[in-house]
Parts: sequence; structure tokens; C-alpha cells
Amino acid sequence: MQRTTRLKRELQMLSTEPPPGISCWQSEGQIDDLRAQILGGVSTPYEGGLFSLEIKVPERYPFEPPKMRFLTPIYHPNIDNAGRICLDALKLPPKGAWKPSLNISTVLSSIQVLMAEPNPDDPLMADISSEYKYNKQVYLEKAKRWTEKHAIQRNKGLEETKGQMQSKMDKPCRKRDALYSEEHQDDSKKACM
Repeated sequence: MQRTTRLKRELQMLSTEPPPGISCWQSEGQIDDLRAQILGGVSTPYEGGLFSLEIKVPERYPFEPPKMRFLTPIYHPNIDNAGRICLDALKLPPKGAWKPSLNISTVLSSIQVLMAEPNPDDPLMADISSEYKYNKQVYLEKAKRWTEKHAIQRNKGLEETKGQMQSKMDKPCRKRDALYSEEHQDDSKKACM
């Protein structure tokens, strides 16, 4: 009962005040089976990509972390070919940092940060980690190619999904509006240079 109440509250929060570039919803009306999408960050090799994730909420949530994995292929040192994510917030102590005070929104935001700032010292993909550390240009090119192949082209046919995500993101959000106006100020400065 506590899990259901908390999940409903979290989903309500995610629909009314989503973190910038993130959306999350119930899949097929199942409260413990969620889907999320993260927009690739500006100035990262994932820019312009729309990355889908699957979220399975365990019975013991929030005392046990949600299980999250990428459904969209992504070239990243901390995300393997099956979409599994190496992130301390997704593991229980002592090896992880999950606490019941964390929530799905916080973890999705952490994944978004991880996409922009990989942790090559705790990799799931040793070869990609080595590339990131010692040949970053090759890593960036491959990550960008994967994004174009899997997260952009594939999603061109999913305009409806993007439209739904955009309409969720168009709801008033002071933080997002402030960030949006800052980003566009920066863009106008770049255009003038």
C-alpha cells in the first residue's frame, strides 16, 4: 500500500513538474512498470537524441531501488549493450547509494548527468571506458553516430510520442522556464559571434 501511494505521488510530480528533458509515465496502466524518456544533453554526443528507458519498481520500493535500463541503444562506458546502467543510486548499500529518500525523478536526473559526464573509473564497458580515457575523440564520434542511428532516425517516425512528451514538458515550470531563457540567451550570443 505504501509503495502504491508513493508511486502515485511520484508519477503526479513527474507529470506536473518533470525535470528538464525528462518524462516518465505508466506503461499499460501498470503502476510498477514505467517508461521514461531522456533527451540527450546539449553539447554532448547524445544531443538531439531521445532515449527510452524501462523502469521496474520492486515490491519493496522505496526500501529497494527501481530497476532501470535503456531500451534505446547508447554508446557509453557506464551502460552495457543490454541497457543496464552502472550508477550507485541504483544499488543498495554497501556497494551502492540507494536510500528510501531518493525517488525515480532523482535517479532519472542522475542518469541524465551520467550521460553528460561518464564515470570511466567504474565502467560496465571496459573498451568504451578505455576509449573515453585515452582516445576521447574516437569515443565522441562513435557515441554521436550511435545517437544518430538509434536515438534520432528511429524516433523520426515517433512524432506522436515526441509530441506527447513535448506537451507534458510545455506545462508551466518556473525552473525549466528560467533554464530555457538562459539557454536561448547563450544561443543568441553564439549567433552574434
